Amino acid sequence: MFKAPPEIGTEVFARIPDQYRKSGQLSQERILAGKGNLKTDSYIEGPSFDQDGNLYIVDIAFGFIYQIDPKGSVKPIAEYDGEPNGLKIHQDGRIFVADHKNGLMLLDPKSGVMQPFIERYKTESFKGLNDLVFSKNGSLYFTDQGQSGLQDPSGRVFCLDDAGKLNCLLNNVPSPNGIALNPAENLLYIAATRANSIWRAMLLPDGSITRVGNFIQMSGGSGPDGLAVDQEGNLFVAHAGIGVVWKFSPRGEPLLRINSCAGYMTTNLAFGGKDNQDLFITESETGSILRVRMDTPGLALFSHQ
Repeated sequence: MFKAPPEIGTEVFARIPDQYRKSGQLSQERILAGKGNLKTDSYIEGPSFDQDGNLYIVDIAFGFIYQIDPKGSVKPIAEYDGEPNGLKIHQDGRIFVADHKNGLMLLDPKSGVMQPFIERYKTESFKGLNDLVFSKNGSLYFTDQGQSGLQDPSGRVFCLDDAGKLNCLLNNVPSPNGIALNPAENLLYIAATRANSIWRAMLLPDGSITRVGNFIQMSGGSGPDGLAVDQEGNLFVAHAGIGVVWKFSPRGEPLLRINSCAGYMTTNLAFGGKDNQDLFITESETGSILRVRMDTPGLALFSHQ
């Protein structure tokens, strides 16, 4: 269909220090949520930057949230009974966490306290939240993945609008995972991991969606995970299981293959660094954060990454 795109490499920006890693076999509950092997010492995801250039990531397997300074120094700022999967920072500074076990939560970075924000929808618990993204007006889109897949295509996509109303936009996605908006915010991208594809939905002015289609069909690995978009509307896809991040044009053409210099579980990504032109990638197999310089910056910090 398309010729193979050019390839570039990455470098290790930081890794989870040994003193914060936990070895041994996880409970079956944590394995299902964390997607790790029977034995793992960390499983990182959810990169997002604050106004001071600090990078936040989560460890879904052990309930940690880490802060990484611009020089790559890692420190835990929260440890709790949860399974944090995605993290995004609102433009007002609030830190939201999509928790597979507890629902949507808020983190106080100074105290490390985690508080529930939304635990249920229409009196029913979520399947297991995964990732989230903010629009410019503060609306929050997030995925409810749980154990959905081709055998049970009942994963959901929600929008918490700027007025505080929670709406279910989709309820038929086989494993909704990463989620992103294009610069005009009239398109919503969803990683349907178990279908190994990227869905694209048109967003209408009233907040509803229409014309949902299979935008990109992928193959191999575990499927697409985290998503990010740059200022030109190019879509970056962390392809877990093969150690690659793909760059696609707004038309779905493969433009670039970014290869991991560490393991194969490239799980999520965010723009940051100088001029917001460095792409940071969580590689969960080795607990490393990778970095590569891009020629186009990502969308504005705090509300999009």
